[in-house]
Amino acid sequence: MDLNYTREEQAFRTEVRQWLKETLPHDLREKVRLGKRLAKADVELWHSLLNARGWLAPNWPRAYGGCEWNAVQRHIFEEEACLAHAPRSLPFGLSMLAPVLLAFGSEDQRQRFLPRILNGQDWWCQGYSEPGAGSDLAAVKTRAVRDGDHYVVNGQKTWTTLGQHANWIFCLVRTDPDAKKQEGISFLLIDMETPGVTVRPIVLIDGEPEVNEVFFDNVRVPAENLVGEENKGWTYAKYLLTHERTNIAGVGFSNALLTTLKHVAARVNSGGRPLAQNPHFAARIAQAEIDLMAMATTNLRVVSAAANGQAPGAESSMLKVKGTVIRQELTSLLRRAMGPDALPFQPDFLDGCSNAAALGPDHAAAAAPSYFNMRKLSIFGGSNEVQRTIITKAILGL
Repeated sequence: MDLNYTREEQAFRTEVRQWLKETLPHDLREKVRLGKRLAKADVELWHSLLNARGWLAPNWPRAYGGCEWNAVQRHIFEEEACLAHAPRSLPFGLSMLAPVLLAFGSEDQRQRFLPRILNGQDWWCQGYSEPGAGSDLAAVKTRAVRDGDHYVVNGQKTWTTLGQHANWIFCLVRTDPDAKKQEGISFLLIDMETPGVTVRPIVLIDGEPEVNEVFFDNVRVPAENLVGEENKGWTYAKYLLTHERTNIAGVGFSNALLTTLKHVAARVNSGGRPLAQNPHFAARIAQAEIDLMAMATTNLRVVSAAANGQAPGAESSMLKVKGTVIRQELTSLLRRAMGPDALPFQPDFLDGCSNAAALGPDHAAAAAPSYFNMRKLSIFGGSNEVQRTIITKAILGL
C-alpha cells in the first residue's frame, strides 16, 4: 500500500525485505503461499528465526527483549512479511498476554514468563469463551476457589485456538460468584500439564482441528499465577481484548490477499476478457481496496497511540469490524474469481501429504477452505454485532 514514507522508513523496508528473502525457508514460504496447513514445527521455526534477529516482539520494551518499533515500522514489517508469504507470528503470548503482564503483572511474572515466550519454551492459548459465555464474556462460570496457596479450578473453555499445541493458558475465572458479573472475575495463568486439564479438538468446516474444548477438573493452580488483583480480571480482560481486536484487523494479510486477487483476476477470463475488466467485479475489488486503505490509516493511528502508552479504545472495535469484513470480502472474491477451480476440497493437499500441484491458478486448492475459515472472523474476538454496539455507545454516545 503506497503511503508517504521517510528515507529512514524506506531503508527499514529494504532491510526487512532483504532479510525475509535471505532467511525465510523456501518450503515454508511455499506452504503459506499455497494455503497449506502449518505444523507446530513450522510455527516454532519461524518464531525462532524472528527471535534470533531480535524482531519477534515489536511492541515490547527493549528491557524485556522487544524492538520498541513505532507504528510505521510495525506496519512495514507486517506488510512485507505477508507479501513474502511468511507465517503469522502467534499472537497469544506475544501481543495478547505480554501487554497484560507488562501493564498489570508483577515483575516476578514478567521475568518468569516473558523470556519463555521469546525463546519458545511456552506456547500460550486463550481461555476466555465458554459454552454459555461467548460475546457475553462476563458470564463466565469456570470457578477458581482459593485453597491455601492454590486456586482449585473447575469448568470448561471452548473455541480455544491451537490449544492442542499449548502448554500454558491464560484464563478468566470466577472467584466471587456473589458479585456482579464483571466484578467477580480474575485473570489466572494455568500450566496445561497440570493434572485435571483435558483438551478435546473441534473440527471446523474446512476440516481443520484449529480450535478446542478445554476442561478443568479440580486443577490446582499456584496463587502466584494470579495476574494483578483478585476479582479485577475484567479490567485486564478488556485491556487484552483491545489488543486482540486490533490484531484481528490484519492489514498486512489483506494487502497480500488483495495482491493475489488482482493477479488471479487478470489471468482468469470471463466472457472473452480478463475478469479484472468486468465492471461489476472490478468495482468490488476497487471498493475493497479503498476500504483497506482507509483501515490501514486508522490502524496506524491506533497502533501509534498504543505505542505511546495509550490502550486502544473503541477504535479497536472499529478495526475488528472493518478488518473482518474486508478479509471476508477478499476471500469471497478470490473464490468467485477461480470459479470451478475453487471447488476441490483437498485435505491431503492442505496437510502437505500430497505432491499434487494446486488446480488452476495459484491458491485454488485452498480457496474454498480459506473462504470457509474466514467466516469465523466476524464471530471470534467479540462478534461484529457486539463491536458495533460498543462503537455506538463509546464513540457515538447512543
